[in-house]
Amino acid sequence: MGLVVQKYGGSSVADAASVLRVAKRIASYRQAGHEVVVVVSAMGDTTDDLIDLAGAVSPDPPARELDMLLTAGERISMALLAMAISGTGHEARSFTGSQAGMITDAEHGRARIIDVTPGRIRGALDDGAVAIVAGFQGVSQTTKDVTTLGRGGSDTTAVALAAALGADVCEIYTDVDGVFTADPRVVPLARRVPVIAHEEMLEMAAAGAKVLHLRSVEYARRYNVPMHVRSSFSGRTGTLIVEGEATFPIGPDQTYSSGSENSPMEQPIISGVAHDSSQGKITVIGIPDVPGKAAAVFQIVAEAGADIDMIVQNVSTEVTGRTDISFTLPTADADQVVDVLEAAREDLGFQRLEYSGRIGKLSLIGAGMRSHPGVSARLFAALSGAGINIQMISTSEIRISVVTEQDDLERAVRAVHTAFGLDSVEGEAVVYGGTGR
Repeated sequence: MGLVVQKYGGSSVADAASVLRVAKRIASYRQAGHEVVVVVSAMGDTTDDLIDLAGAVSPDPPARELDMLLTAGERISMALLAMAISGTGHEARSFTGSQAGMITDAEHGRARIIDVTPGRIRGALDDGAVAIVAGFQGVSQTTKDVTTLGRGGSDTTAVALAAALGADVCEIYTDVDGVFTADPRVVPLARRVPVIAHEEMLEMAAAGAKVLHLRSVEYARRYNVPMHVRSSFSGRTGTLIVEGEATFPIGPDQTYSSGSENSPMEQPIISGVAHDSSQGKITVIGIPDVPGKAAAVFQIVAEAGADIDMIVQNVSTEVTGRTDISFTLPTADADQVVDVLEAAREDLGFQRLEYSGRIGKLSLIGAGMRSHPGVSARLFAALSGAGINIQMISTSEIRISVVTEQDDLERAVRAVHTAFGLDSVEGEAVVYGGTGR
């Protein structure tokens, strides 16, 4: 029998009926003899409601107190789920992030895990209990304050625990039946991807696929943790994220083994089309084209704590000796970055800044690109045929990303999805739950 870590998102534990349904699923694994660790998110829209509540009493709530408030949502979920599991005849013990040994840095709101010491979790498993852990949270190694990992951090909690415990698999339960070739909310004919490598999944998560948190995939790749993305609303096998030879449970009485009939002999050229509408674009116009200026710009951006995605520098004109540098970043970071760059305008010597928050990023991802020419030509032909203008282009070995106008993004995704033959012939994908808030 195996050790299985399961993570349930907010839509999976949105109300009492959902909690009871999840408890039955967990009990079926325990009944089959598996050791089970469960990571839970806050119920439904609880985190958003708590953020709204904080904003109602303070226009700028202290980061420490906001973290203290937000972690309450997961504590509610873990306690209710432990009660529900007890009702199935199995013992369950709930633990906060700090009790579970999730040690982080002191960065409130987006802390990073620096160590996992799951002694109490291992003890609960040894006693035959199901361990329920509050996701999204930990405790600072230096200040001993409660911290949160940022939105989607429960995925990272689950993978980190799976790595620390040597789990056979980390199951991520959500409101869709796995990873799809595109967001089924945008492309109803998107197809489920049965098996995908960590490398491709990492690119999809980085490019905006919201089914998995980027940091969780990074963690899984680093520690070679097999992942199984599936829906808590159905019993279907989802998407397996795995590298090389592996054997692990995919259900109470089912096992996956690489090389078996559910492991494709040859991966497709394209794994999927991801999109992201949460980024903005800053252009530094008329900066001197001399060594060190680009470094100075991005040093300032880094000190502001912003994550940069795509970067394009134009060729300088011979007459002026100046160039333009454009880059994309999360819209949440844009105002601060614009402010710090404007403050450094005299030192940097640029002429002006332009900012647009109305852009969208489309990314085509697939390991098969390495050995198949013509992928770029087909992508640009599809966008041209749909009347989509491209503002920026960025590539890697297995990804091509383009920036478009935000209003064109969803139409662009559908056009590219169809152009690469990714549309399903089996009907529309099912989205079971979630409010989309």
